[in-house]
This record gives sequence, structure tokens and C-alpha cells, in this order.
Amino acid sequence: MRRMIEPVTAQVVEVVRSVLDVCPPELSGDLLDAGIVLTGGGALLRGWTERLRHELGVPVRLADDPRHAVIRGAGACVDDMTALRRLLAGSPRG
Repeated sequence: MRRMIEPVTAQVVEVVRSVLDVCPPELSGDLLDAGIVLTGGGALLRGWTERLRHELGVPVRLADDPRHAVIRGAGACVDDMTALRRLLAGSPRG
């Protein structure tokens, strides 16, 4: 199984690395301090947290209950649409 998903996991590592390379300095500093939080079922792949930590050089940890973290976050956005609108209105658009 590990051999079958290796091309995809390697691609994910490269995409995350490329995103980290273009992060503004203030965000990079936050990432170095707080690290990356993995969510979703894929976050539960054995060794995934350690691989990302090793290859990216930043702290990586699992969210509490990673399988449900995304849906809880989406639910929080729906519960507080005003805060979501403020967040999106402040986002630069390209």
C-alpha cells in the first residue's frame, strides 16, 4: 500500500514545500512556532506526520479528531457567517 501511494504523498510534500517557500515572513514565523496541523483521514497515515516534519523542517501535529476537524470548522463558519464574511473581505484577491 505504501508503494502505491508514494507518488501522491511525494507530490503533497512538494506542494506544501512550494507553498512554504512563498509564504510572507510573518506567516513563516508563525509556522515555525506553531507548526502545521494535519486534518482529514489522510492525516492518519502511519508515519505521515513524521515524514512531513522531517522533509519540511517545521513542527507537524495531528488535529484533535482529524477525521472530523474539517467539518467542525465548516460548521463553525456556518454558525458565524458574519465572522466568515469579515475574514473573506480582508483576503487579498488575485
